[in-house]
Amino acid sequence: MERLKKALRRYAADLVLVAGAAAVAVGAGLVYPPAGLIAGGALAIAGAVLSSLGGGGGE
Repeated sequence: MERLKKALRRYAADLVLVAGAAAVAVGAGLVYPPAGLIAGGALAIAGAVLSSLGGGGGE
């Protein structure tokens, strides 16, 4: 259980980022389905760029 808590603390920001991107893509898809795909792709690219530029978090 302690291992799970440690992992959640370590990846909390990434999990929130992914959940927010999914919410935006689903919301756009509810308005116009191709917009959901475009928004999802753009957010995936932005997440990859942020992840590659982000670094290791002090480790």
